[in-house]
Amino acid sequence: MPQIPAPPAAGPDLQLNLPAVLDPVALARLYGEPMFTMPRDLYIPPDALKVFLEAFEGPLDLLLYLIRKQNFNILDIPMAALTRQYLTYVDEIRSTNLELAAEYLLMAAMLIEIKSRMLLPPKKTAEGQEAEDPRAELVRRLLEYEQIKLAAHQLNNVPQCGRDFLAAQVHVEQSLLPRFPDVTVVDLQDAWQDIVRRAKLVQHHVISREELSVREHMSIVLRKLQGRKFLEFEELFDASRGMPVLVVTFIALLELAKECLLEITQAESFAPIYIRLAYTPT
Repeated sequence: MPQIPAPPAAGPDLQLNLPAVLDPVALARLYGEPMFTMPRDLYIPPDALKVFLEAFEGPLDLLLYLIRKQNFNILDIPMAALTRQYLTYVDEIRSTNLELAAEYLLMAAMLIEIKSRMLLPPKKTAEGQEAEDPRAELVRRLLEYEQIKLAAHQLNNVPQCGRDFLAAQVHVEQSLLPRFPDVTVVDLQDAWQDIVRRAKLVQHHVISREELSVREHMSIVLRKLQGRKFLEFEELFDASRGMPVLVVTFIALLELAKECLLEITQAESFAPIYIRLAYTPT
């Protein structure tokens, strides 16, 4: 190989380190440095490089691949050639992955059995008909597997949510007006029991008979609510007037709510209960 002399030395600020022999094509690069000769002590393990040309899902997938690759008629399979190629593949994977090869050994035994039965003269049945082809069961399984494989391939091409597209979720507010939780009977019962407990603390031991009108107290409740946006539930009751007045006032409140003259609202669970007029006074 001719040697190319190195160029003249550069100035003091620039130093060039070039090899004495320049090869226009380097064999490889190791850590960025060119290699012009093959190392003599280079060792490459036998299993350093593995190339997998085909991936099979199981014995039937391998058989179908061998049949379609060589254009065999699936209804008239040459069992000798197919069994020989199949066993070659099984011997190859047994040397690397014994656990994976175990799945294929059962099919290998089935192929050998079919091949052996085809070498024997066919036996006729009692009705005088010829026996079924030993390959019939294998052909049936291969055709069913091919149909399922093609269907799975078609399903895989269908757009799937999460793989090909995402479902958009948008929250649409139907109403801009505030919607208060509904007041249940239990909420009114708890509020009423609280009024009764406080009324017992300030009750007077005066026995008297008094006639009370529900309609009159309905008017009193309406007068208290006129001109006010909200009124707390407890403000409608005067505990100092005794239990009878409290009962009549509560009945009047229920009658007004039944006639849709009042609205009973609550901002959230366990919050104070408010009363307001359900109409606008003229």
